[in-house]
Amino acid sequence: MRIRTPHRPLWFTAVLFGVALCITLVAALRSPADPPRPGTRPLLLGGVADDRAAPGGVAERPPNAAPRRHTAEEQAWLAAGTVPGSTPAQREMAGQALVDLRVLTGDDGAVAAAWHGIWKYVWPRDAAWAAAAYTVTGHGDDAAQVLRHLAGLQRPDGTWEARYRLDGGKVGDGRAAQLDADGWMPWATWFWYVRQRPDDPGVRGTLAALWPAVRTAADKAADSLGRDGLPPAAPDYWETRTDQQTLGTAAPLLAGLRGAADLARRTGAAAEAQRWSSAAERLAGAVRKRFGTHGYNRTPSERSGADAAVVWLGPPFAAPDPGVAAAAARTAHELTLPNGGILPGKAWRGDPHAAWTPETAGFALYAAASGDRAGADAYLDWLAAHRTAAGSLPEKVDVHGQPASVAPLAWTAATVLLALTAQEQPLPVPPG
Repeated sequence: MRIRTPHRPLWFTAVLFGVALCITLVAALRSPADPPRPGTRPLLLGGVADDRAAPGGVAERPPNAAPRRHTAEEQAWLAAGTVPGSTPAQREMAGQALVDLRVLTGDDGAVAAAWHGIWKYVWPRDAAWAAAAYTVTGHGDDAAQVLRHLAGLQRPDGTWEARYRLDGGKVGDGRAAQLDADGWMPWATWFWYVRQRPDDPGVRGTLAALWPAVRTAADKAADSLGRDGLPPAAPDYWETRTDQQTLGTAAPLLAGLRGAADLARRTGAAAEAQRWSSAAERLAGAVRKRFGTHGYNRTPSERSGADAAVVWLGPPFAAPDPGVAAAAARTAHELTLPNGGILPGKAWRGDPHAAWTPETAGFALYAAASGDRAGADAYLDWLAAHRTAAGSLPEKVDVHGQPASVAPLAWTAATVLLALTAQEQPLPVPPG
């Protein structure tokens, strides 16, 4: 015998199912699998790290929102270095960016891209930029620790994995190595070294410890250049597989080879200096010929479209170049969204309406290092206005102008700190 159940309209069942689903999602998103590192703020809906998230999980920073108060220990650490910025608002943003960067950095120098989910890993690129940001803000020991950790992760063939677990283990997700790390790590090491006192025994000892990784990376970068003078196709900061050579790999390798060559000259390694300088000249010529012909697009092709990586061919990574300057201006025009931020590229396959803060901050850095103070301030003001309520810089800004994805993001925090510093003083540029 079948038991008869009370009849319920279909709309009633649908409502019950929707409520149950919402409760399940909220519970899952509000309960991250890993406990936060001490000092972090709770992670709320949408992955935005903020303690005052708006309904729907998007954190909104009202114009008059008060910045988060730093602890006494954070204040002491900030006071031990410098907080860049020409206005109180810029210094407040810089102070929060520094504290956020420190929260994302472990005692062993492992820098998490962000403290949530699929971002909770060490990307060599992001870590190298964090080391540079620590360097310019007077935290050289923190920078050295990050670089030592990076050196320890290097593979025997001179490359790095796309990303690592915080304990240094492989992620095992099948991603190919990203060759751009062989440029970013030598560049960051050179950047750190030229800002230190070369007669300091501690500095010399740290460079000696880093030198094997720098040498192996620079040799790998030089050996990767093909008959056309360019590195092979490899995943870059777009984090996608590609069968095309990209500016996002070529530009970092050029900065890294130049930085490594200058390090070799400064330390008396004449053979390495000559080898890497020759490779850098060959790569620079190939970039001008293959990429420059098409306006420094993402690939050596007219059809590939603009790429935000063009700014890595100019200050502070290279001396000013009229062709690069024209391409950077065109790229900024083409990639700027109605919300004011910048897309990674014209052929970007992600959300075409969401601006990315690392790329926007990259144009701020390029403008500041090129002497365009007004242009840099415009980007920096936009970034400051689109932070979370707690003052952290998110990864993206959505079509409505709200912080999206995760916050704080280490790469953006580091780039903003470099840009703010470049507004106040010249940053070192690897000699070409």
